[in-house]
Amino acid sequence: MLGKIALEEHFAIADTLTDSAGFVPESYWPELKSRLLDIQDRRLAEMDKHGIEMMILSLNAPAVQAIPETARADEIARRANDYLAEQVAKRPSRFQAFAALPMQDPELAVAELERCVTTLGFRGALVNGFSQIADGKTPVYYDLPQYRPFWASVERLGIPFYLHPRNPLPEDSRIYDGHPWLLGPTWAFGQETAVHALRLIGSGLFDEHPRLEIILGHMGEGLPYSMWRIDHRNAWVKAPHKHKAKRKIRDYFNENFHLTTSGNFRTQTLIDAILEIGADRILFSVDWPFENVDHAADWFNSASISETDRVKIGRQNAAKLFKLNMPAAARGRINQAAE
Repeated sequence: MLGKIALEEHFAIADTLTDSAGFVPESYWPELKSRLLDIQDRRLAEMDKHGIEMMILSLNAPAVQAIPETARADEIARRANDYLAEQVAKRPSRFQAFAALPMQDPELAVAELERCVTTLGFRGALVNGFSQIADGKTPVYYDLPQYRPFWASVERLGIPFYLHPRNPLPEDSRIYDGHPWLLGPTWAFGQETAVHALRLIGSGLFDEHPRLEIILGHMGEGLPYSMWRIDHRNAWVKAPHKHKAKRKIRDYFNENFHLTTSGNFRTQTLIDAILEIGADRILFSVDWPFENVDHAADWFNSASISETDRVKIGRQNAAKLFKLNMPAAARGRINQAAE
């Protein structure tokens, strides 16, 4: 399929580059480093070769979220966002941007989000899970009351918020002791992000701000396949839910969340996600540079789904969600490909 739009695609600046060093063996670091620092050359060539019309770019992880000093977190977020704006301006028909935000301070996060959306023209925000505050050993999650003004701003601006994974802090990782292979994308990323998403839902956030649009990567971090159990645990026991949300968790998941295919290139999993949340709420993504563009594109192009769903997931859903005005020439190529 030509004209795909991908939206979990990362870059790094010098200040955040080494945050990604531990995700691959040392011998692979020179390659990953090169991929992270490049935007206009190899990345664009990979896009052209594999039918990706546009990438929405975001800072690597955990980056800003792992900086306990609030002023420093704000400085790095602004530096990364300014750099990204410069890169997007070179080829706005091929690249768009997610804002990095200093979520350690909700007021600073609102200010930077406003700047990125209204001044720099960013399409949304991508935040790498919880933020560290104080001594660095204290995580803050965004269901907490102090973040309600932030969410009000996200809703008012009408932009999507991508909740991206990070590993739990060492103090909270005892379940992985002796099994470090479970950290990162193997398991811990998904578990950490899924719990954070459930906290947002259970807090009543979407009752207060029903127009929020949240994006989860990696085909939903395992959540689509647990929705029934989350809502019906011990179904014969007639006891009220203990969360603050007014409706079933699945209702909010189906109405306020979108999923991407980033780093999860399996047709059975995609079909399960379509059955659970619908093809209108799934979006193609790669997770470059941590995954290969060809692996994502070759799989998606041949996945056993309808051509209607392929075009929706590959392009149309993202264009609608991010209010993208794609070139007429690209639309023509898509129509020809669909025929």
